[in-house]
Amino acid sequence: MASADLRRELDCSVCLNIYTDPVILTCGHNFCRVCIDRVLDTQGRSGGYSCPECRTEFQDRPALCRNITLCNIVENFLSTQPDEEKSEVFCTHCVDSPVPAVKSCLHCEASLCDKHLRVHSKSPEHVLCDPTTSLESRKCSVHKKILEYYCSVDDTCICLACRLDGAHHGHQVKMLAAASEMKKEKMKTVHQKLKTKQKEAVRRIQHLQEHQRKVMNKADGEKSKITVLLGNLRRRLEDLEKKVLGEISEQAEKISISISNMTRELEIKKEELSRKMGDIEELCNMMDPLIVLQKSETGDLCDTEDGDDEDRERHYNLRDLDMGGISHTLHTGLSDIMSGINNRMEGAGEKFLDKSTAGDKLQISEDGKTVTAFPSPFRNLPETPKRCKFSQVMSSQSFSSGRHVWEVNIGGSDKWDIGMCYPSVKRSWKPEICYKRDHPDLVQYKNKYWGVHKYDINVELDEHKYGYKAISNIIRMYLDYEAGKISIYDPTVPVRHIYTFTATFTEPLHVVIGVWDDYGYLKICGGRAINDQ
Repeated sequence: MASADLRRELDCSVCLNIYTDPVILTCGHNFCRVCIDRVLDTQGRSGGYSCPECRTEFQDRPALCRNITLCNIVENFLSTQPDEEKSEVFCTHCVDSPVPAVKSCLHCEASLCDKHLRVHSKSPEHVLCDPTTSLESRKCSVHKKILEYYCSVDDTCICLACRLDGAHHGHQVKMLAAASEMKKEKMKTVHQKLKTKQKEAVRRIQHLQEHQRKVMNKADGEKSKITVLLGNLRRRLEDLEKKVLGEISEQAEKISISISNMTRELEIKKEELSRKMGDIEELCNMMDPLIVLQKSETGDLCDTEDGDDEDRERHYNLRDLDMGGISHTLHTGLSDIMSGINNRMEGAGEKFLDKSTAGDKLQISEDGKTVTAFPSPFRNLPETPKRCKFSQVMSSQSFSSGRHVWEVNIGGSDKWDIGMCYPSVKRSWKPEICYKRDHPDLVQYKNKYWGVHKYDINVELDEHKYGYKAISNIIRMYLDYEAGKISIYDPTVPVRHIYTFTATFTEPLHVVIGVWDDYGYLKICGGRAINDQ
């Protein structure tokens, strides 16, 4: 019984459950922090504050101080009663052998088994509820009467006396069952909203997980590519190092041989000169003039012209290291290596033009940058949704954001078209039937294709009528996706603007190229993304 009495003292009079984070008002009553906060919020909208239990009024919203002692009591109580909530309720009158109760009477404050329920009073004041050991918690803490009503203004359960004493005058008061049903309906609505949000959260989680998986797979693939790329780079650098060092060694060896040969010749010359110098000194020391004259005339003692030493040095190729040649070998090798790296990094093996979209008259080069047209029938390719019916081909990559620029060499064809299109564009149309009347060389097809074309080699554009001359051998195409612009330029100096298409792009864009004359060809000669720096 002592435990039951303590349990009743630990119940919050608002939620009727054991205190959670109990706080105390200045009047001395305790409540769960969340419960009293909710009550004070409701009272604040009505213009005054009071204690839900003793009705003590406060001029301002009362401060909430944590009741540390009560908090410790609650924690100790719960730790000693771990199975209390799970314990079965037994009939109060069956003292000899415990019998499970089927109902509890709030008036009698007793629990009843099926046998004692049949003889229990049926009068209205005897209110029956599901079996419970917390009968006191179902009564008003002020009037000790059964809680029968719910005040939605104060968000609290009240008894009949509370309703009649005027404390809830003008408030919306309902029977507990009706209020409970209304609260359930609200909670069902909230539950449905939360369920919808939960589904959306699950969908987003799945999307993020799928994106994460793709990113990780791509990262693993890129790591492998970079590992292979750098391994090849190291090998090529090692080969280049051997080549340059070998060239330096070869040049140094040749120069060294030349120097050794010249040194040997100079040693012989030095010995010969020493001999002549000795003979001359000997004659110079003789007193007999006849001997001096005879020996000097018969020998070559006075001959000092042995040829041009510089000619001899040139003969032996005496020179310094050819640093210009060495530097050229080094820089050419490095340039080739960097070019290979850029080619690998720029599309990770992806060709610019997509062969699977090419018409059956077209041939795409191995590097994916040149398209050539051949007479029909060139190939008999199966029709697919991706393949262009006529002599056109689309780029492998699509562009759905940012700014990009390409240059196409048109010098190899007299009949061609260059533009951009949506992937949903019809694959069996000819640009020649869709030209813009004010610009006969421009095409705009159903707001899905924008480009420039040339079909009649005998027609020259009228500079006075259209503002520009016939374009040169290079076409520059510029895309600003967010701005909705596709611009055509002649990049020769000075750069000339030909035309700008404007649209609100709703799909990714592909570059599309057409070659219509037999054996004509077009080549992509440059392309890059433009970064804002």
